[in-house]
Amino acid sequence: MRKLGVYTMIIGIALIVLPYFGLTIKVLGEIDRLGTTTAMAIKIGIIALGAVLFYFGKSSTKELPAEEESAE
Repeated sequence: MRKLGVYTMIIGIALIVLPYFGLTIKVLGEIDRLGTTTAMAIKIGIIALGAVLFYFGKSSTKELPAEEESAE
């Protein structure tokens, strides 16, 4: 889930930054037709959703339990 959160945040940031360079993501570029305030709220919401997924997601690496040494 952490990877999905990172990718979601990257897409949200790209949706905000790319229009300054005259670029857009085709599928999500239709958000801009809703108006500037609504579009910015949706973009910030996408970034926030990514942050929540990153924060609450489990790490992809598994932690191994410390091996116990038995004294014989």
